[in-house]
Amino acid sequence: MLTLAMKGLILAAELVNFRPRFINNEGLILHLSRRRFLQLTGLGAASAAVFPSFVHASLPQEPRVLMLNNPHTGESLESCYFNGHRYVRSELQRLNHLCRDFRRNEVYPMDKQLFDQLSRIQALLGTAAKVEIISGYRSPATNKMLRNHSRGGVAKKSLHMLGQAIDFRLEGVELSLVHTAALKLQAGGVGYYPKSHFIHIDTGLVRQWRGA
Repeated sequence: MLTLAMKGLILAAELVNFRPRFINNEGLILHLSRRRFLQLTGLGAASAAVFPSFVHASLPQEPRVLMLNNPHTGESLESCYFNGHRYVRSELQRLNHLCRDFRRNEVYPMDKQLFDQLSRIQALLGTAAKVEIISGYRSPATNKMLRNHSRGGVAKKSLHMLGQAIDFRLEGVELSLVHTAALKLQAGGVGYYPKSHFIHIDTGLVRQWRGA
């Protein structure tokens, strides 16, 4: 019987030569993506546990697909925002619209590294769970309003106003696991809000904190 470590070694060896294919330069996938491959083999979590750095390093050469929804607006989308060679502008625009300041209906270009962080968190956890966007871009007016109605939970110079932060959770995934994966990236700030049930990630300095 294969041990977990042996399964991880076999999977890693297979993934070295694995390259998804797609229809055109807009990123339509024809064959299995890495994430779907991990789902079908049932070894996603095992491979991430045995080879977390391998999973992280392999991500940039592959198409990156995210399923997201905005519970405030009821909107959902599935986006292949990186087609294996480049970021797809039209898909990034769709993501920007989903992450807009819904209170003022203002769209702002989000830092695409945030979407990469989400993809890497999913890869580390071996899941393709839907990303629920709690907060993306915030206009200065919205940030000021939220700050006036909060008890210190909203920063005056929030990176949300620069499109460099996202508050989110993964549907059906324990929040503490998402928090641990986000910290492992060391890619920016990570805030843990267990009572409000979301994780904050940003592309600023590497740091961490716990909120309500």
